[in-house]
Amino acid sequence: MDVNDRGTKKWTSLMMPEHIQMLDELWKEDDKKTKPIIDEQQREEFDIKLQIALKDHLTVEVVYFVDYDFHTVKGKLDKIDVLNGRLHIDNMRIDINDVIEVTIT
Repeated sequence: MDVNDRGTKKWTSLMMPEHIQMLDELWKEDDKKTKPIIDEQQREEFDIKLQIALKDHLTVEVVYFVDYDFHTVKGKLDKIDVLNGRLHIDNMRIDINDVIEVTIT
């Protein structure tokens, strides 16, 4: 950080609370990430890995995208709910369409 550049900290004491809230919302908008596009081949690869992990009781690491951000969960795959399109990993439910990466660990 440059010595002469103190950002908005210098000015926040002079701002109204509504302005500070608007700035916070603007910064949150800037932090939003976009969901990568997953093709059919990648989906099939995920499906194979998940089936193997479920059958052999292996630990999986799943990266998924929700609320404009990436999240990772690692654990045992309890169930693949095809009807509702969800994965159940250690009592956590993840929408299959939100999955962007699957790794067997």
